Amino acid sequence: MDLQETVDELVASGREAGLQVAAYQGGRLLVEAYAGVPGPGTLVHAFSVGKGCTATLVHVLTERGLLEYDAPVARYWPAFGAHGKAGITVRHALTHTAGIPQLPRALTGAELCDWEHMCGLVAGLRPLWEPGTASGYHGWTYGWILGETVRRATGLTPGQALREYVTEPLGIADELYFGLPADRLARVAPLVEGGWEAYLAGLPSGAPFVRLVAPNRGLWTTATLANRPAYLMADLPACATTTARAAARMYAALLGEVDGVRLLPPARVARATAVAVDGPDRTLLRRHAKGLGYFLGLPPTGGDPTAFGHHGSGGSIAFADPRRDLTFALTRTRLAHPADDTATHLATTLRTTAPTTPRAHP
Repeated sequence: MDLQETVDELVASGREAGLQVAAYQGGRLLVEAYAGVPGPGTLVHAFSVGKGCTATLVHVLTERGLLEYDAPVARYWPAFGAHGKAGITVRHALTHTAGIPQLPRALTGAELCDWEHMCGLVAGLRPLWEPGTASGYHGWTYGWILGETVRRATGLTPGQALREYVTEPLGIADELYFGLPADRLARVAPLVEGGWEAYLAGLPSGAPFVRLVAPNRGLWTTATLANRPAYLMADLPACATTTARAAARMYAALLGEVDGVRLLPPARVARATAVAVDGPDRTLLRRHAKGLGYFLGLPPTGGDPTAFGHHGSGGSIAFADPRRDLTFALTRTRLAHPADDTATHLATTLRTTAPTTPRAHP
């Protein structure tokens, strides 16, 4: 069974509602499949897949001299340095070691979409641990810390900076966004609940993920929030709305040239994807190896420690496999339980059928 047949079967069986899968190898589109959505250009909100896009943007800006990994965030955003945060660096934000994974309280959807309001709340946070001494997933705050740093360094909103430095050079400015223009909303496939909400409901109220990242349980469900036009249009660089082929193309441009465009030189990619932290995550309560903004060796990569990328709530994912010069992206409209293995199944199918060496460019 080829990849398209597999995707068709997953949707026809009712296990999935809508899927897009895309892969690049050797800088060229290797395969693309979809089912349950209008087409490969349909936009899907992929949640924290956007964190890999934000990390990529930060690395591009660092390569251009606009940011420094070991500079305090407060150098760019002075108000951020309050309440014991003066020593938090860009590196700490990328590696989830800043010590401020928490939302200050349960927040409405309107608050989450108000950039100035949220940056003010983040600036008022106090670290839960000494920055740099432990890692705990910063599910929401990652976006405001790095996004406001980007805004201060470039004079552009995070979405404008992503477009100028990443998506426009790659020809995917119409397929990968932090916040959507209003005239793109009609292209978005609605999300539906799967096992994700049941997973959240089953977590103890005192669990770190619930207490720090999801204190809003009961105010809204994940799908209902992400289907709101105001949320989709908000510039939230902890998340992204994208197509699978755009996310795969971005990662391909980190491994090498894509139609003559390479986002970063090999040395910068090596620094960004080397193990920066490897140990228990205080928020997720699991061991996770992380580079600078990317998770390393995620299950759909086969646990390959050189593979880097990011997953999103509900099961979307995008990553690069340097050993095979291969990138993979999956978007899903049904928000699945974290134990769901669709991404691993599809990625394994692809890795085992893809050429063992990249196809030569003509």
